[in-house]
Amino acid sequence: MDRAPGLSVRLKLTLSYAGFLMLAGALLLAAVWVFLLRYVPDRAMLINPDDKPTNGVFPIRSVLLDVFAPRAAAVLAFLLVFGLVGGWILAGRMLAPLTRITNATRMATNGTLSHRIRLPGRKDEFRELADAFDTMLARLEAHVAEQQRFAANASHELRTPLAISKALLDVARTDPNHDAGEVFDRLHAVNTRAINLTEALLLLSHANQRSFTREPVDLSLLVEEATETLIPLAEKHGVTIETSGDITPTTGSQALLLQLTTNLVHNAIVHNLPEQGTVWVNTSACPKTVVLTVENTGEKLTPELASTFTEPFQRGTERIHADHAGVGLGLAIVKTITHAHDGTLTLTPRSAGGIRITVELPATAPHAAR
Repeated sequence: MDRAPGLSVRLKLTLSYAGFLMLAGALLLAAVWVFLLRYVPDRAMLINPDDKPTNGVFPIRSVLLDVFAPRAAAVLAFLLVFGLVGGWILAGRMLAPLTRITNATRMATNGTLSHRIRLPGRKDEFRELADAFDTMLARLEAHVAEQQRFAANASHELRTPLAISKALLDVARTDPNHDAGEVFDRLHAVNTRAINLTEALLLLSHANQRSFTREPVDLSLLVEEATETLIPLAEKHGVTIETSGDITPTTGSQALLLQLTTNLVHNAIVHNLPEQGTVWVNTSACPKTVVLTVENTGEKLTPELASTFTEPFQRGTERIHADHAGVGLGLAIVKTITHAHDGTLTLTPRSAGGIRITVELPATAPHAAR
């Protein structure tokens, strides 16, 4: 925003300090003058050295005014100079933290997000502002780094199917004898993967913006719908799905929460044992939260490896089957949807192998979700 030039805050504070000091001095001098007028008579009889009265009258108040006025003016002049100099120094010391915050803001505006103010001293308003600004910079730096990684990964993921499509088309154009049906089948598979990736990116963006309508939702009903949809996939992989739990009323987007539940169950199926695997899905209600827990069997995982599964385009280990590898956004979407609904997502490796994923969301009244 373009603004007209004006006085600096330091100058304004200096003038305020000096003006207040002048006002206080003027009031004090006025009080002294009133006190003198109250107890000093207007006129007095002149007395000679022999203690005999004379006929002359001495105007005491007039003489007192002649003596008091120049000295009062000198005091006010001193207070003015003292107030200006002292106020300028005092305002500079008071505004020094604000100058550091302003410089950090300019650096952040120019793209330097790693700088921190780290204002020393005891807690006060300026230091609270500086600490809040440092926290904001740290979160902003982490967010920007995450977005840069995401953009780079997304570009790489989208580039791969496009490059494969180009190669297939080049083969079909240069080799007329090549089996066209095979080329079409591979192009269809590659394009389907690109479409799925694009839809996942759009869903991730939609959840990040929180631009959805909130309505009463029962997570237990979403679990039933998701598991029924994925039963054929579970049978194909030889995985058994066991569901249990209570009514779990919450508030949010039914479509997004269904996507969250489906992603969790789908992830638990395809990231499982090669055969005779199991997936446990449970819903439970607490006084203030509802909990969705999805567990599966599988190889043993470390907490460090499990913590990376919610990063975009992380596909875990060799446990993933090639035909259902997905686009690497399943748990990233789950994380984003959970945070968009003010919930928490926890990934915990199971001691026997596999992983336990817990989604905790704010609860609502039971009748509201029906």
